[in-house]
Formats: sequence, structure tokens, C-alpha cells
Amino acid sequence: MRRVRYHENGGPEVLRVETTDVPRPGPGELLLRTEAVGVTLPVVRKVREGGLPLPASLGGEVAGEIVAVGPEVTGFAVGDRVTGLCFADGYADHSLLHSSMASPVPASASAVDAVALVRCGLVALGAYEAARPAEGESVLVTAAASGAGHLAVQLAKARGAKRVVGAVSSAAKADFVRSLGADEVVTYDALADVAPVDIVLDAVGGALLTPALAALAPGGRLVAYSSGGGTIEAYDLLVGAKSAIGFQMALIARHRPALMEQWRLELWELLAAGRLRPRIHAELPLEEAAEAHRIIESRVNLGKVVLRPV
Repeated sequence: MRRVRYHENGGPEVLRVETTDVPRPGPGELLLRTEAVGVTLPVVRKVREGGLPLPASLGGEVAGEIVAVGPEVTGFAVGDRVTGLCFADGYADHSLLHSSMASPVPASASAVDAVALVRCGLVALGAYEAARPAEGESVLVTAAASGAGHLAVQLAKARGAKRVVGAVSSAAKADFVRSLGADEVVTYDALADVAPVDIVLDAVGGALLTPALAALAPGGRLVAYSSGGGTIEAYDLLVGAKSAIGFQMALIARHRPALMEQWRLELWELLAAGRLRPRIHAELPLEEAAEAHRIIESRVNLGKVVLRPV
């Protein structure tokens, strides 16, 4: 099979397509013929910044057809279409996915829909839920054109937000974010001009945390779900009785699987009803994984970037 690995840390240029044997699924594992792979910023950063023994392969959101099942697997069979998160050899034409991480893909959905919707959609919906939203509140979404952000904009509207503001790095993304249903679009350098909102969903972090927090109305809630770091001053919370909430999808998956499954079902239902539409910036073959990473690093993507191994 073909897979992408890297032998040194660095930019997209370190990615290599290699050939190796198709693996056999172990206990609890599913072997997929991988039809689509979602490219995410945390994976792109890991290649550049390190953290894994080298040479390393890339994990990721995958979707495809089961071609073999390992011992102790229940609830799945050869021929089923599934999606989920695998932690190694995700950028490959065959992937091993643990059955505990797998979710069936409805017949009406494509593999691209699946990788665009399920992981990023779960993050977007989970971050929104972490804010404990009430119908009719206003929401500001940073990185509103990103894989998760463009779904967060749509979810806020579908859930009854009265006003949704999309915040983006460049005015060139404004029309795209408006097409998602955003009532307003603002660039990061103009956040100070936004009328206060009840909720901020922040996928950027870093220096943007301070102006994002300032955009909250008194009593507002900021949900941080970025890997970008950053610092919040306690006084900035105190003076407006504001809250900062951290959200991590891995903790939900580990400790509240029933809630994650509930969110998955809601996402599929919204997709089927046409109220949630994943947007795809690019579909690229496996050999162009480096280009996929360049797109993500340059922050020019409008929606999801997907690799198509087969």
C-alpha cells in the first residue's frame, strides 16, 4: 500500500509517499480501504514542530470501506462504510481504525462528507455546547472559514442563534463566510468594532484571545478549542463577569462516548435535512499531501482540505 511518512521535522516538503505491506487488523481493529482523509492544523503543526519518534506517519480523520476485521470486533462487518480518527498511517490507501473510534457512514453521505463533517463537526458542536447556549443568543466564531469554523457558523444558526458573526484573517474570506449564513463578517484587526456578543467560539488562540474576550457582552462566555495557546488576564474576566471555558474533544471521546454518539447523530440529521453543508476547499490525491499541508499552513482554505487516496 501507499502511505505518507516523514523522516525529519519541517515543512510540507518533508512528506514522502512510500510503499509498504497492507497491515492486518489486530484485536478490535478494522482495516479500511481509505476513500478520504481529512487534513487538520494540529497534524500539520506536528510535522513541523516534532513530538513523535522519527520516521513517523500521520494520523487523521479517515473514511472508507471495511475490507477486513480483527478479532474481538463486534457491530461491524466487511463492506460497511465507516469514519473515525486513526492515530498512525491515516494518510494511506489502507488504514487501521480501532472499532471504538469508528462511526457508520449513512448511505446518503459520501466519504468526503464524512471526514469533513464528523470530526470537525463534533469539535464545532461540542465547543458550542460547552458554552451552554440559550436560543436567541449571539455568537462570534473565529477562524470562521476553517474546517471546524465553517461548520460552527452553520450550527449556531441551526441551533437558533439570533446573530452570528464570523471572524476571519482576511477580507477575501468574507463572501464565503456570509454564504454559510453569517449575519456579519469581520477581520481580526477589526474585532474592537463588533457589537458585543454572548458567546465566542475561538479556534485561533494566541494574541487573538484578548480582543476575542473583549468582544463578549457582560456575562458572556468564551470557549477556547485551539491548540494555539495564549493567555487571558483574570481581571478581564472579573470586570465583565465573563467566563473562559476550555474544550477538548479527546476528553469527551474518552469519558462520555454516549454524548459523542448523540452529537454524531445530530450532525448526520442536520446534513440529511440540508441544514448543515460541509464545504470542501480542495480534494487532492495522496501524492499531493505536501500541497494539502501548504494550503492549511497558509490559512487560505475555505472549508475542509481532503486527501483522496483511491
